[in-house]
Amino acid sequence: MDFTASAAQLLNIKADSLILPTGPQLKDSAEALDKSLDGAISSLIKAGDFSGKSGETMVMHIPGGSGKRIILLGTEGAGSAQQQIKVIAAGAAELLRTPSVKAVWVGEGLAEDSEWQAGMVARSIQTASYQYAPAPKGIKKAKPKKLKSLTYWAPSKADANVAKKGLIFGSAVGNGMNAARQLGNLPANICTPSFIATEAKALTKGQAKSRAKVSTSVLSEAQMRKLKMGSLLSVSAGSVEPGHLIVIKYQGTKATTKPVVLVGKAVTFDTGGISLKPGGGMDEMKYDMCGGASVIGVINALIETQMAVNVVAIIPAVENMPNGNATKPGDVVTSMSGQTIEILNTDAEGRLILCDALTYAERFKPDTVIDIATLTGAVIGALGKVTAGMLSNDDELAEQLLSSGTRSGDRAWRLPLYEEYDELLKSNFADIANIGGPQAGTITAACFLARFTKKYKWAHLDVAGTAWVSGAAKGSTGRPVPILMDYLRRKAV
Repeated sequence: MDFTASAAQLLNIKADSLILPTGPQLKDSAEALDKSLDGAISSLIKAGDFSGKSGETMVMHIPGGSGKRIILLGTEGAGSAQQQIKVIAAGAAELLRTPSVKAVWVGEGLAEDSEWQAGMVARSIQTASYQYAPAPKGIKKAKPKKLKSLTYWAPSKADANVAKKGLIFGSAVGNGMNAARQLGNLPANICTPSFIATEAKALTKGQAKSRAKVSTSVLSEAQMRKLKMGSLLSVSAGSVEPGHLIVIKYQGTKATTKPVVLVGKAVTFDTGGISLKPGGGMDEMKYDMCGGASVIGVINALIETQMAVNVVAIIPAVENMPNGNATKPGDVVTSMSGQTIEILNTDAEGRLILCDALTYAERFKPDTVIDIATLTGAVIGALGKVTAGMLSNDDELAEQLLSSGTRSGDRAWRLPLYEEYDELLKSNFADIANIGGPQAGTITAACFLARFTKKYKWAHLDVAGTAWVSGAAKGSTGRPVPILMDYLRRKAV
């Protein structure tokens, strides 16, 4: 997909489709287009065929037999960033339903920030064009059915110049989301821990012209055993698939700049282990690796943008199965930090692999650490499928992530880490239990992780409700790639 921005005469730009965001009252370019078409647009509004309400679309063919079309995109009532993102997504979906090859998007009628709006347009086009690749081909970038290029039209050269930056960033975020979606959607018999390790290594290819440096290393179970990662290894013990600790280093600026460390949970299939899950809906447990997939999606986007930031991605990748070697409820294991853990429920396995990965993150002397995990069903009960749960030991980091969530439309909501919740994790036989009882499950899970993050600024994103959707539209969403990329963009030097 080729994205460009222009401030040239709108009707002189060669295209077969033009997307026109407008409300019922025509203004600026919409009004000028209407006059050039002898009132064709205003006639549709007066007749009630197009109301201009938020997200409404209508395709009208330009009179004269040229075959060109205008896609009217309703904007009335789209005041917030979240509402505007929905409008843009509706326009992108309508555009891809048409046989368009070259299109123009009129950058008026919504946000005044051309860079932000252009970024959302590019991101929406890329994500709307995603198609699942059923064969085991790994990460597949979005391939639009017919659309080859999109010109974002801006009213001035200055707006067009900043829009170009938005198009580059938004396209990369969309491609990163699609990379995460593809990994998440693959079946667990293909997308194993070893498969994810192979995909992570593939990110280092084709870097001859890259300013940023990317390297990948994969720790085997034997190497993790030497590091005394007893907590992580207790999860992989029940599977014939070996566990891996995948480390991807993206260096986009000088080596002395402290990195942001992203830790992504990747349980490629979660049966619950000995604490076996109910059978209904268990097919969706292939999505329990979406935290790790989103981290790979972020690295994908960083490589595409060549962003001037240092990032270390750590992905503990395991399969949670109930064979004869599996960890049992009541077992006590020792984590890399030296803290002992009484495993009361083997289906609370995500925190067991994350805690060793979070301890491992200390060696990189991080600026901040953010872990991403489909960690608890409780977060769905609290926040539904709309918003990720976020907990942090640093108020400034928490506010930055909340702001990035609002700006990117990939929102999070902060929950507390009070001491009273941590007390629920007490154990008679170890330093800590891996569950805290039936109440406040999302918070106690984060309290567990917090015990391993005392040496740095840390935030936890529980994306169990947002990483995939169920039902007829079942599939990975690519979240939280947008919030993470917005956060990293603000950290870039």
